[in-house]
Amino acid sequence: MTVYNSVLDMIGNTPVVDVSGLSPDPSVRILAKMEGQNPAGSVKDRIALSMITEAEADGTLRPGATIIEPSSGNTGIAMAMICRIRGYELKIVLPENVSIERRQLLDVYGAEIIPSPGEEGSNGAVRRAQKLADENPDWVFLYQYGNEANPRAHYRTTGPEIWRDVPDITHFVAGLGTSGTLLGVGTYLKEQNPEVKVLAVEPPSGEQVEGLRSLEDGYIPPVFDKWGGYDLLDGKSIVRPRESLEHTRMLADVGIFSGISAGAALAGARKVAEKIDRGVIVFVISDYGWKYLSTGAWTLDLDEATANAEKVIYF
Repeated sequence: MTVYNSVLDMIGNTPVVDVSGLSPDPSVRILAKMEGQNPAGSVKDRIALSMITEAEADGTLRPGATIIEPSSGNTGIAMAMICRIRGYELKIVLPENVSIERRQLLDVYGAEIIPSPGEEGSNGAVRRAQKLADENPDWVFLYQYGNEANPRAHYRTTGPEIWRDVPDITHFVAGLGTSGTLLGVGTYLKEQNPEVKVLAVEPPSGEQVEGLRSLEDGYIPPVFDKWGGYDLLDGKSIVRPRESLEHTRMLADVGIFSGISAGAALAGARKVAEKIDRGVIVFVISDYGWKYLSTGAWTLDLDEATANAEKVIYF
């Protein structure tokens, strides 16, 4: 068994699990990339480490620095873990209507939470973080939505891992959040095989699905433009909150206790499978379900669980 020098060395090299039993077509395989295996519990461990490491290398981050970042979810938790290990002070601008588990995990790692109005959502947290960064030039603002270390993390690690483990991949499906996963993985896979299709999952405009954003809601992450998102994507699937919960429960049927965005990604993968004759689809399990227990996503009546999911922001 491998002995790691640091918990940070455990980031990446996550397993792929065959969930083809959930495919609507036996000629189409569906495989899940299990990012909840990362030490802080999500795919965002990769970008948090990438952003911090690159900022250290170029001198932006110096010992004892203070970092500010908007988040209502996994990036903040991953950064909090790394900052505690590396000795940085972290301030997370967090919408007030996130799940209690997210706040608790930030508290565990010692991050300072700066609240932003819940009705303004994640975009409001971004605006407040930008304002605070401008007012405090000695703070370091890594800005996951505009930092190219975000997609680079996936270009250097997640994409090569998928290609190594699934060289016959035909379609890659992931949620559209910061867009880093789609851009980094998609760019790498298309360099290996231009025929691989890269597809985004997003909620309808104006509706919340955990972990996802709609480009139609008016905010396009700067890295999406920098990495040619519109040219890279081969299509988008619209997945509603109820569909996300239905498919999250479907994953539990095969023993995968996932976050709600993974249900949305599975829904998108199954929609792709319905449209093709054969293929191999890889989708991303962004995190596991521990942070969503308070929503009742698995135990409440589906209508009640959907109403809860629509009120709480986890992105």
